[in-house]
This record gives sequence, structure tokens and C-alpha cells, in this order.
Amino acid sequence: MAKILIIEDNENNMYLETFILEKNGHSVLQARKGEDGIRLAIQEIPDVILLDIQLPEMDGYTVARSLRQMKELANLPIIAVTSYAMVGDRENIIEAGCSDYIEKPINPDTFMSQMANHFPVK
Repeated sequence: MAKILIIEDNENNMYLETFILEKNGHSVLQARKGEDGIRLAIQEIPDVILLDIQLPEMDGYTVARSLRQMKELANLPIIAVTSYAMVGDRENIIEAGCSDYIEKPINPDTFMSQMANHFPVK
């Protein structure tokens, strides 16, 4: 199964995403700040990154742009998990370097299917 890095500052969201992913056999790495997430991504090279856009200190747009500048992470799926759902938000998220996005609040019944096409092919 996949190694997934979650960069999320909200404890409830972190818990729910981790619970669902681990229940489905994936291993989860956690970071609560953008800089910590970048550091962990470089150290661990996860298969997929779930990235909150509204992070303290360094927002998710900045995190995504930073990750995309690193050769070893340039093609890694980065999925924004965000409550931003206004006109133009999706474009801004993709432009920052995210591969896709999932709207918050996440739906536990559809979360895994929304992520399925981002998992590495075995």
C-alpha cells in the first residue's frame, strides 16, 4: 500500500484522514506545519501528499510550489484538501502545483475513491 504524508494543522481533520487511510492499509506520516511537511517529504519521499491549503505560517500554495521545485518530488501527487470552493480556487490550487483537490469537509464514504487514481500502480 501507499505511504501518504498529511500536512494538516487541524487535529480533527488529521485524525479522520489518518484513520481512513490506515484502515485501508496505507501508512501515514503527519506534519502540522508547512515547513515540517516539506522536511518530511524530502526525508521520506511519500507516494502521495495530502496538503491543507490554510496552514499557519506557510500556506499550502507556498508548500506546493516549494515541493515542485525539488527534482525528487516534482512528479509526486499532491492533493489539496481544502474548504476553498469558490470560483477560481481550483485553478489557483492547480497552478500552485497540486495534482488535484478534495473539498472539506471530507466525506468518509467517498474519500478513498477520490484518492484512488493518485496511488502508485503496483
